[in-house]
Amino acid sequence: MRILLLEDSYVLKLEKALDKPKFKRILLKISGEALQGGKEYGIDPKAVLSIAEEIQDVTSLGVEVAIIIGGGNIFRGKDSDQFGIDKASGDYMGMLATIINAMALQNALEKKGVVTRLQTAIKVESLAEPYIRRRAIRHLEKGRVVIFAAGTGNPFFSTDTGAALRATEIGAEVILKATKVDGVYSGDPLIDPNAKRYNELSYMEAISKELKIMDATALSLCKENKLPIVVFSIMNKGNIKRVVVGEKVGTIVK
Repeated sequence: MRILLLEDSYVLKLEKALDKPKFKRILLKISGEALQGGKEYGIDPKAVLSIAEEIQDVTSLGVEVAIIIGGGNIFRGKDSDQFGIDKASGDYMGMLATIINAMALQNALEKKGVVTRLQTAIKVESLAEPYIRRRAIRHLEKGRVVIFAAGTGNPFFSTDTGAALRATEIGAEVILKATKVDGVYSGDPLIDPNAKRYNELSYMEAISKELKIMDATALSLCKENKLPIVVFSIMNKGNIKRVVVGEKVGTIVK
């Protein structure tokens, strides 16, 4: 019995060692579609809760987590033309969609006992704090998850650019871009069976090959600040934690 207890203790110590995070502070970029789950539109509570559980697992390692979320499950600014809406107005509508998603994720995280703060780039003071860089960093230092909504607060900029900007401002060590695909491919793997999956790319390769990891503005900002990007699938449970502890998951751009 004593031998078994010693073995169990060794296994527990080994598991803790394996779970040692590679990053102290991360920015997690989540697409709005990830909150959609199996629905054609809107928010699937089960999908949101599943993402919240994964974030909870990462915070339990002592990692400081900031999040930017898209709004494509509700409204995409780039689709404004088909509704007869001008581009600037469409982008603002997309920003409002990200606030709705951020509130849903905040609610799910707090149900899991994760203390969360929501900051927005456009003022909605009844719902969230305005974005203040020093306050955001202080929240992270206190172990709170910070969700940034409304992108940069300006039309004509994507949430990818917002992610690159906020990650740089708060001193994040990496951007984790959670998608529905398990990495970056040379083409659409759902259409082209010969599409090549990349394990690693340079910023310039990502820009020149137009691989649509992020827009050129976001990639240029990451390149300028030597901020790596890991693109991986959020559809596989536990992937966020795997990336954080240093497992080779998805594609790294650096």
